[in-house]
Amino acid sequence: MYDIETRRRALALVAQGRSLNSVSKETGISRYAIRSWQTKLEPTSRAPTTCARCSPTPHAPPEPAAYVYLLGLYLGDGHIIHYRKHRSPSLSIACGDAWPGLIDAAAESVSTVFPNNKPFRVRGTGCTYVKVYSKHLPCLFPQHGPGKKHERLIALQAWQQDLVDAFPWRLLAGLIHSDGCRITNWTTRVTNGVTKRYEYPRYFFTNTSADIRQLFTDTLDKVGVEWKSTHQSRKAPNISVARRASVALMDAHIGPKY
Repeated sequence: MYDIETRRRALALVAQGRSLNSVSKETGISRYAIRSWQTKLEPTSRAPTTCARCSPTPHAPPEPAAYVYLLGLYLGDGHIIHYRKHRSPSLSIACGDAWPGLIDAAAESVSTVFPNNKPFRVRGTGCTYVKVYSKHLPCLFPQHGPGKKHERLIALQAWQQDLVDAFPWRLLAGLIHSDGCRITNWTTRVTNGVTKRYEYPRYFFTNTSADIRQLFTDTLDKVGVEWKSTHQSRKAPNISVARRASVALMDAHIGPKY
């Protein structure tokens, strides 16, 4: 495989009137390859793939809000795998089939963060995996590592924390859309001898990783959302948001999955 600049230099020599044989001898590139580049313009017209993190001067991704949302999805229900048969690792975000809007949102965020890598969808049992291949996945998600997330340290790098501080609601949305939910609880009260039913919404977030739960609650604190930790039948504690003002804030910025 030759990079874009190498192909352009070879074709520039041909454009000067040089023979394929002489260009091949000078560059060490086969005549067959040069000839194929002459008839297939797409490889030389494609924009070179760049990475915000491994560029000569590392910087934030160009679409920070979309990246922060995707970071939340990855920390909740995502994983990165590098199979030997593939050149690049793959990112998979598991999305429940009950929420087709979530599947579309995940695919859109992947397309925005990785504009040169086409996402695709793989059907699973009760869920759809939104996937993308890119050699830059470890650059953008340095939390990747061997083993399960809850069995290793999950900590944001300084540049990631800066983005989360700038777009806290996008991280919370990604975490809620992956490992959280908005439900409606109800109770009954007897008023003047009449039993009345009362309903009230609340948000839950459940993740086995204490580090990810801490990231979630720290971000809730920054945006002024009150929360509490509750233990139910699940192995992992739930983070509950039930105060009316806090639920209203969550509704304004996140809302239920759809």
